[in-house]
Amino acid sequence: MGGKITYVFLSTVLVLVFGVVAMEGVLLLLTGEPAAMGMGAIAFLLPVVGGWFLWQNTRFARRANRLAEELEAEGGLPVDELKRTQGGRIDRDSADEVFARRKAETEDAPDDWRSWFRLAVAYRDARDTPRARKAMQRAIALHEAGTA
Repeated sequence: MGGKITYVFLSTVLVLVFGVVAMEGVLLLLTGEPAAMGMGAIAFLLPVVGGWFLWQNTRFARRANRLAEELEAEGGLPVDELKRTQGGRIDRDSADEVFARRKAETEDAPDDWRSWFRLAVAYRDARDTPRARKAMQRAIALHEAGTA
C-alpha cells in the first residue's frame, strides 16, 4: 500500500509541475519574440509528452496489478523462495536458479499468461527490469487476448 501512496503522490506532483511548465510555455508564446516563442512551444509540448508517458506507465501498472490479483485468487502467485543476504538483498545465485525454472516453465507453455507473469517476477528478482517489463507486457497481451 505504501508504494501506491508514493506513486499517487509523486504522480500528482509531476502533474502539477507539468501544469507550471505549460503555463510558462503559454507566457513565452505570448511575448511575441521568435526565440521566446520557440522555447514556449517546446515548453508547452514537454507536459504533453510527459503526460503521455505517465499515462502509459500508470496503465501498465494497473494492468499488471489486475493480473496479480487474478493470479492470487487462483493461488498461482509465485512463492518467494529466494535466499537473501544479511542486508536483505536477493542472493544472485538464488535468483538465477528460480529464473531458470521460470524460463523453462514459460518455454513449455508459451501461450499461458500466468507463466509469463511468473517469468516477469523472476526477471525483476534477477534485477533485469527491461526484460521484466517486456515479459509482463507479454503476459498482459496474452491475458487480454484471452489465451490460456
